[in-house]
Amino acid sequence: MSSSRVVGGLIATVSAWRLFLRRSKVSSVTSFTEYFLKIVHADLNGLYSRLEAEVAGWILTMIQPDRDTMGALEEKSALVTGASRSIGRGIAEAFGHEGAAVAVNYHSNEEGAKETVETIENEGGTAIPVQADVSNEDEARQLVKAVDEEFDRIDILVNNAGVLEPSTLDEMDVETWDQTISVDLRGTFLVTRFTIEGMLDQGSGRIINIASQLGIKGASELTHYSAAKGGVISFTRALAREVAPDVQVNAIAPGPIETDMLGDTTEEWRENKEAEVPLGRIGAVDEVVPTAVLLAGDGGDYYTGQTLSPDGGDAMH
Repeated sequence: MSSSRVVGGLIATVSAWRLFLRRSKVSSVTSFTEYFLKIVHADLNGLYSRLEAEVAGWILTMIQPDRDTMGALEEKSALVTGASRSIGRGIAEAFGHEGAAVAVNYHSNEEGAKETVETIENEGGTAIPVQADVSNEDEARQLVKAVDEEFDRIDILVNNAGVLEPSTLDEMDVETWDQTISVDLRGTFLVTRFTIEGMLDQGSGRIINIASQLGIKGASELTHYSAAKGGVISFTRALAREVAPDVQVNAIAPGPIETDMLGDTTEEWRENKEAEVPLGRIGAVDEVVPTAVLLAGDGGDYYTGQTLSPDGGDAMH
């Protein structure tokens, strides 16, 4: 006999006994047995049906995904460039935590990329490291192709790869200028160029370009970096108009954030910068990452062509 029928029989017995006691002053087992046999055949099939419906409903709740516990990026795939350290790494790990399959791009920091992948996998996520110089046309094309073949599609692209080498303009060599523009602006164009075709074909996609508040306000000794990041912001706005409504394109323009790019700064520079920032401090990577998760997920459904600035108010200065 199946377990459901045993349970059904017990339910029927208890129900009949309680009903019998309410309707009759006779409490003998013989009287109850006669009474039970009269009603059980009429009601047992109905009890079985109700029990089976209850069990079926319970099974469905067990096998169907709980939307309240699913990650915000469940069943999505993402490519994050420059994801072996700092902001890129933080975004990649957050995407993995939210359920996305993540391609962790790196140029030379293979160890950092593997650590990012390991962090995601240790949380039960899916991630792969992919080496490429995003400023190189062939490598950028192969990067997108490799991710597309691995994950079948790219739902989210984060253009984060960048370089920064401070220099006054009168001392800046052409190579420094070219390298900054090549990685920070050309790299954003190339990876987006090879990704956008698939997004348009599938009718959806999110592109998040990591700019900087220096692309809005500029900074001395960083004319090349300011120009590149200003170009990223303009590129974001123009592309958002071009590919709407299927693909949404936004930028994040962080303020001063504790990353290795600030590793060579002096204590005096830090004190001056903290005095400039309305919130009075340099930010953390974890204060930038939630903006990327917002724009990549359902919370970003009505954003496009926007530049969000987790910068402590620095761009207002």
